[in-house]
Amino acid sequence: MSCRILILYYSRNGHTRDMAKAIARGVEQHHGAEAVLRTVPPVSSETEASKPAIPVSGDIYADMDDLENCDGLILGSPTRFGNMAAPLKYFLDSTSALWMKGALVDKPASAFTSTSSLHGGQESTLLSMLLPLLHHGMIYAGIPYSEPGLTKTKAGGTPYGASHWAGADNSRTLDEHETALCQAQGLRVAKLASKLK
Repeated sequence: MSCRILILYYSRNGHTRDMAKAIARGVEQHHGAEAVLRTVPPVSSETEASKPAIPVSGDIYADMDDLENCDGLILGSPTRFGNMAAPLKYFLDSTSALWMKGALVDKPASAFTSTSSLHGGQESTLLSMLLPLLHHGMIYAGIPYSEPGLTKTKAGGTPYGASHWAGADNSRTLDEHETALCQAQGLRVAKLASKLK
């Protein structure tokens, strides 16, 4: 049975987007699973109306149909003071209509993050993304310790979800363990979505 996994992210420097792509590869390792990459526009004091409806480059912006029609959801955001970035929070704040009709109830969900500092709040950021998912009635799936990368990583990777340490100058790319954990997370959500559908 086919399933559609929405990978919804915001990325400022490209690292969270790189993680989204690695997670998408994991999703599509599961037979019949389709990864759908969507992003959200930045927010600023200039108002959202000044931004184009379609970004100049990269993945297109998510809308409520993307969210309602997914079989599983994986959220990604860079860390901002131990919390998700404002653009993703802004988008989630607009999902009350879906919440009221229970559109996401009993669907699997997960989250991932990237930081420039090693102890910059990866786990608290993942937990901040978990809260709206639970309010929507979703079933949260982290990464189990049966994944070898969790005990071998020297940088990102948590049982709460995949994470990446980009370095103080944002020059560090995903290493082999961070990539493997991203793919494992995507595959796990795809398997769960297929079983729950």
